Amino acid sequence: MGEGQHPVESRCTCASQADALQRLLLRDDVDTAIDAGLMAFMPCPDCASITPAPTRMVLIADAQQRLRRAWDARDRYLARQQRLQRRAAEREAKRRQPPVAATNVGDAAGNPAASALPAAAAALLARAKAKAAQRNSRS
Repeated sequence: MGEGQHPVESRCTCASQADALQRLLLRDDVDTAIDAGLMAFMPCPDCASITPAPTRMVLIADAQQRLRRAWDARDRYLARQQRLQRRAAEREAKRRQPPVAATNVGDAAGNPAASALPAAAAALLARAKAKAAQRNSRS
């Protein structure tokens, strides 16, 4: 019995598909192998019990594993790209938000410039205006 051959009483149900997949993979025709059922292929119990595994089964299992890893990597890459795009959109939305309104409504109503100032700067400006008003009232 040669490599990957079954005893006479074997009821192998996967040999023809395994042979076809092997031929396609050896020709490096992965797309056609995928269309021919590469990723869904599972050896029958008779083939799965052969030790060591036939070369074609090893070739098929290796191709399946490489494709799964590549597809998983592509999925991770796409998910990362979506996260980066979402974060960039969130940053852009924050940049485009209007300035925060003044915390002291009285200052903002009397002085439009005060609403654009930070609270500490607005307080400083208010004190300076009060001092200036005091000086003008004494004169």
